[in-house]
Order: sequence, then structure tokens, then C-alpha cells
Amino acid sequence: MFWFWFFVGPALALAIFALRGERKRARWVAEQLSAISGDPTPPATVIVSLNGPVEHLRENLAALTSQNYPHYELLVTARTASDIPPDSLPPRATIVLGGARDEMAPVRIQNLLAGVRAARKRSEILAFADAAGHVSANWLRALAAPLADPEVGAATGYHFYAPDPPDFWSLARSVWDAPIAGLLGAGDNPFAWCGSVAIRKEIFFELQIPGAWRAAVSEDSALTEAIHKARLKIAFAPGAVLVYAGHATARRFFAEAQHQMTMARLYFPRLWWSALVAHTFYCGGMAAAVTASVRGSRGAEWALVVQLGLGMLKGVNRATLAKAELPDREAWFKRHAWVHSLWVPLGTWLWLCVLLSSIFNRTGESGARRQSVPSASQVRV
Repeated sequence: MFWFWFFVGPALALAIFALRGERKRARWVAEQLSAISGDPTPPATVIVSLNGPVEHLRENLAALTSQNYPHYELLVTARTASDIPPDSLPPRATIVLGGARDEMAPVRIQNLLAGVRAARKRSEILAFADAAGHVSANWLRALAAPLADPEVGAATGYHFYAPDPPDFWSLARSVWDAPIAGLLGAGDNPFAWCGSVAIRKEIFFELQIPGAWRAAVSEDSALTEAIHKARLKIAFAPGAVLVYAGHATARRFFAEAQHQMTMARLYFPRLWWSALVAHTFYCGGMAAAVTASVRGSRGAEWALVVQLGLGMLKGVNRATLAKAELPDREAWFKRHAWVHSLWVPLGTWLWLCVLLSSIFNRTGESGARRQSVPSASQVRV
């Protein structure tokens, strides 16, 4: 009985704690989404790094060139022309080559800095987007809005996996990843995600972000550290959540998740440890309740029902907020949002497996590049 309550008690307490403030957070997200259209729109440069094929690349870049924003440019950066797949660039995109100058820095960071150097002088905002994600028409407006506050150093969005058509491991990745977005909300936030982020250009150089990026493996951690060290805030922009519509095999899911949690363990240890402790108790509570139920304990059955019910309710809330942030994916949510409720127990055990495996992971990068050539008329060196 001791081990039962040792796991089940904290698991129930954590599940209840996780649901606190959900209504308040939902109201805040609705307010942020409704206020996007009236915000100021300083001139901006959007920078995307490429180093090989990406699913739905042409559609994703087309969305970045169709922003509801009056004055901005899109720069697609790459180490060489062969890193950009053919027939993937919309007319308004400009290619910037020459990203790989420093062999010590990751290619993606070098590409992003090449875009910063090539940005037009009159741009007041630098925005960075992940080529694999699809953005809404108000994505750039949503990122620019919080930057009007002088106490905000950067505005960040996040991502949501909505594979279409879906398959098991792609949906499992969606359920596994969704809790991370729950860390973002009103006030200062624990991290900035450089797949959807914007920063005032003057702040970017005042905080010496280029130097920090050149010395970093993760641009997310370097940007987060620089902003918080300057006592500035990282604002979350719900309207800047982008969609990953691609697919994942089991091997790809575990490789990406393990890499992500390894980076979190190295650069965001407080978040990593809190996740490990919470999921140890969640999974331990489930296992203890199931074991006691098999032995005939009626109380354990109710404890299991409560724990699973609270977790599934949290999953429903995550999907509801994501649906509000991604109105153009309403049809997807109508068909598949149920997995974010019924698959929460599976996602919880996947979290524990990935967190434990990240302890022993020592690899920092993975993936392969393929070769192809873009049109020379769009190239800026």
C-alpha cells in the first residue's frame, strides 16, 4: 500500500495542478488572437534556412510570401544552391547563398546569420521561420505585436503536428509534442523557439546574438539565455503557431524526440528535470493503480479512472486551444482531435521513455542532405 500511495498520490496532485488556470489561459489566448489585426506593422525581414528536401516546402514558402503584412521581405538562405530543391521557391522569395563560413557553427545557424547580413537596412524586425512548418496569414503580425512593448525582447510561437493524411506514429508524435506548448502563455516564457520567432533588429545586435549563435549548438538556448540575461521578456504569440503536416515513422519519431529532449537536458535542465519527475510519478501511478486493481482493490480502480480522466481532460484543452490558434485546420481537428484525449496515456509513457533515453544520448545532429539546383535569377550572394 505504501508504494501505491507513493506514486498515486503525487500523480493525482500533479494532474490536478496541471489543470489549474486553464480557463484563464483560454481567455488570454482568445484575447491575443482577436487583437492581431489592429497591431503596428514595422518593416520586417523573414528568414528561412534550407539544407535539403522538406515535405510541403513549396506550400510552406508560399504561405510566408502571402502574409497579411504590408512591408516585409522573405529570404531563403542556404549553404549552396544545391541545398534548395528545384521548383520550390515562390516568386517573392529571395535566395541568400554563402551561409557556411565558420565550420565550427552548425549549418542552420550559419544560414540564419547569412540572412541577417543580407536583410534590407530599413527592416526593424527580424523574424525566423522553420521551412517545414506552414504559417497562417497573420503569422508575422502575431509575432510583431508583442515587440511594441519595450520590456519584450522576443516574441515566439510554437508548432503543432497535424499530419494529413494521418498514420499511427505521426499522430503519436502530435500527442507527445502537444504538452510542450502548454509551457507557453502570458507574461515571460521559459524559452524562445527559433522555428517561429521575431526580435527587433536593434535588440538582436545589442544583445550580440550573432556571436552567441556562432558559439552555440542550439540557437533556441542561445537566444533565450541572451534575452533573459538582459532582463527582457519572451512573449508567446498564439497566432504564430505553425503546423507540421508531414509524417513520421517510429524511427524518425524517437530520433527527433530523443534529440529534442537531449537538447532540453543540456540547455533547459530545470524544464527537463520537472518533466522527468512528473512523468515518473504519472507512469508509476498508472502502473500502481493497475496492479492494485488486478488484485481486487476498488479504490485503485477509482484512482486510475480519476488520473486518466484528468489527463484526458488536459489533452482536450490542448486540442481546443490549438484549434483556436489554427482556424484553417478546423477540418483536421474535427476528424482527429480525439487522439489528444484518448491517447494521452500512451503519450505519457512515450514521454517517460524518451526522457530516460535522452540521459544516454550523446549525439547532437542527425539527418542527410540531398542535392538540387534553384533558379539563378533569385540568388543573392
